[in-house]
Amino acid sequence: MGKQKKTKKYATMKRMISLKDQRIKKQDRAKTQKKKKEDPSAIKEQEVAKYPSCLFFQYNTQLGPPYYILVDTNFINFSIKAKLDVVQSMMDCLYAKCVPCITDCVMAELEKLGMKFRVALRIAKDPRFDRLPCSHKGTYADDCLVQRVTQHKCYIVATVDRDLKRRIRKIPGVPIMYISNHRYTSSRSAWFN
Repeated sequence: MGKQKKTKKYATMKRMISLKDQRIKKQDRAKTQKKKKEDPSAIKEQEVAKYPSCLFFQYNTQLGPPYYILVDTNFINFSIKAKLDVVQSMMDCLYAKCVPCITDCVMAELEKLGMKFRVALRIAKDPRFDRLPCSHKGTYADDCLVQRVTQHKCYIVATVDRDLKRRIRKIPGVPIMYISNHRYTSSRSAWFN
């Protein structure tokens, strides 16, 4: 006869002794804390997040033609799949001169992807693209783009990555460019007018 299989109990936890239990030494026991009544006439202090001076309500005053667009790795790959010329499609989307910018991290990421993405690497090395040097350690492009956008609000971020979009939406005043229906669209196109 073989061993009988034991099934794990669903959602079981180790039982913990309460800090008020008699078995715990007196100096280790939790003491009941008395709640202090708040004085209603006292001035309440709140810390308010500081917004950059370039933002006028929701409008970013630093954004203006020529638009500087930070391009992510997968944005170039999806542009190739959709058969879109990167610079021309950006200009068609924003109706103004666009300067695509590529950081060293994005270039390193494209080089790491190997021969399968050599066309994307060739597009990224186009002389119309501005090359931005990175001073930080590591080559994770998403962190690099988020850090650069939080420091300087003069960029539009071009990405198809959902996680990166979610991170950038939390930063006020930074529009996102993405691909839908075989053309570029911008998430906050009202800001460019």
